[in-house]
Amino acid sequence: MAKIKSHKATAKRFTLTKSGKVKMNRSFRRHKLGIKTPKRKRQLRANAYLSEANAPTVRRLIPNAR
Repeated sequence: MAKIKSHKATAKRFTLTKSGKVKMNRSFRRHKLGIKTPKRKRQLRANAYLSEANAPTVRRLIPNAR
């Protein structure tokens, strides 16, 4: 039987937590930061988790992340 392979693009963008949630990187934190207010940049530092509707799709793409 063939090995189950991870979808590498998905594996680079998402990680699984111990509780099974899908953790993701926030957007809007790369460039043009001088325009954004300090409050907005501070709030963007917080962890972001994928919605429960989209999480099963990502979990299926990264089976070896557990």
